[in-house]
Amino acid sequence: MNVAAILRQKGRAVTTVQPDISLQEVANKLAAKRIGAVVVVGAGGEVRGIVSERDIIRALATDGTGALAQSVTQTMTRQVVTCQETDTLDELMAMMTARRFRHLPVVMDGALVGIVSIGDVVKHHVAEVEMEATAMREYITHS
Repeated sequence: MNVAAILRQKGRAVTTVQPDISLQEVANKLAAKRIGAVVVVGAGGEVRGIVSERDIIRALATDGTGALAQSVTQTMTRQVVTCQETDTLDELMAMMTARRFRHLPVVMDGALVGIVSIGDVVKHHVAEVEMEATAMREYITHS
């Protein structure tokens, strides 16, 4: 299974923000949508950064509540690791585990086309394993 299959099931909607909004506005958006990260995009829709709940906690720990008034550009991760629709679940799991992050924007031809979370990857991996186990049981039963 690959990223394209995940996006077909979950959809391609990505919550994005502009670089000039405050960290407080990002926190409000995360809470309202019950999500863990937003992608920061430029005027042309290009990926400029990503901000997760963890980033907000780190900013609060470092700068206190004053961090919430800061621009999101002060907190966002600028070196965004992305994936493509052709990447496999195994590749995503390896990348997310090695780099210790939970959200991967999906980019094709320079355009943001979706986002995949560790929850999406685990859900589809479990479904894949269950399907293989069912096929194996049927094979054994009918042999």
